[in-house]
Amino acid sequence: MKKDYPVPAGYLEREIEIKKSRFIARLAPVGSRDEVKEWLEKAHRDHPDARHICWAYQIGRPGSAAEAGMNDDGEPSGTAGKPILSVIQHKDMGDVLVMVIRYFGGIKLGAGGLVRAYAGAAESVLSEVERVVHKPVSVANITMGFADEQPLRHWCEVHSAELESIGYSASVTARVLVPEDKMGAFTDFCDSHKLDYRFET
Repeated sequence: MKKDYPVPAGYLEREIEIKKSRFIARLAPVGSRDEVKEWLEKAHRDHPDARHICWAYQIGRPGSAAEAGMNDDGEPSGTAGKPILSVIQHKDMGDVLVMVIRYFGGIKLGAGGLVRAYAGAAESVLSEVERVVHKPVSVANITMGFADEQPLRHWCEVHSAELESIGYSASVTARVLVPEDKMGAFTDFCDSHKLDYRFET
């Protein structure tokens, strides 16, 4: 059974200054590498003059993330992306990207100073962002008669399932996002109403 896990509720930005260098931390919820890329492109558009845009992300359940990545963007190896990722992992949050945009202030921080600065910037957004619980869902495609649509809508409302789309032709087709913990109730409902359903893998 897939487990629920905390994810960020939305976008957040914070800024800290260390020895005249500005560190602008941006946190964004992400569900795929494409979304990571889009957020990074936006950061580069918003801050074309920044010296570095370092980042780390984790997609999936913390502790067994399906995917993670990091980048030092020209800072000494291990001084930016890794500290950001370490803070993400310590906060036990999934589906999250943290970017830290640095404007150099003229004073070198040294390797230890950089690690502390990037970790501190990541901490500033990760400690403040609101969390919501990601509940794993399965996607079901259903074919049914017109009379079955209303009972299905009612079942979805009662069981916190999302009726993502519905189509009408000779019969009615629906795409439903079913919470993992409601799967048994869903199959019972479909069987009792003789609905034709299959799950996407």
